[in-house]
Amino acid sequence: MKNLIVLTFFALALISVDATAQKFSGLDKSPADIASFPTSYKESGKSVRVIYGRPQLKGRDMATLAPTGKVWRTGANEAAEITFYKDATFGGEKVAAGTYSLFTIPGDGEWTVILNKNLNQWGAYSYDSAADVARVTASVSSDGEALEAFSIAFKEVDGGAHLVMGWGTTRVATPVMF
Repeated sequence: MKNLIVLTFFALALISVDATAQKFSGLDKSPADIASFPTSYKESGKSVRVIYGRPQLKGRDMATLAPTGKVWRTGANEAAEITFYKDATFGGEKVAAGTYSLFTIPGDGEWTVILNKNLNQWGAYSYDSAADVARVTASVSSDGEALEAFSIAFKEVDGGAHLVMGWGTTRVATPVMF
């Protein structure tokens, strides 16, 4: 009888463990990534950071995913967010330290890069230009190396960096000075 009680206890314990097991989803098709500057910040601390989703071309045309002339979330899923840890000049516009949504309007020869004070936006569906903090123009260049995944990186220059966005062979750079 004692063995039956112990066996029943263990069986119930196993059933309850299985019933509360967490189900995890698979990998995101457009994983999140972070780009920051400087990448080695032992001396001066971090100056700027971008959190964004990385959509993949997968044989699709970039203009279909980031249409010319339309506000784009600058990545996938939630709108990209950029945090300035100190006051900066972004594409020639003064910007106070803080976190902003990062939108772009792709164009043929130039892109409009937008900092917007409304955070936690899914895509650009609720984008409101009245909340724009800065709108700057960035020139477009081309690179022989094609990027399958949308990518953001910082390239160090005197006094700051260029925020460089790349996808396919398209490259867009915006100066960020501190």
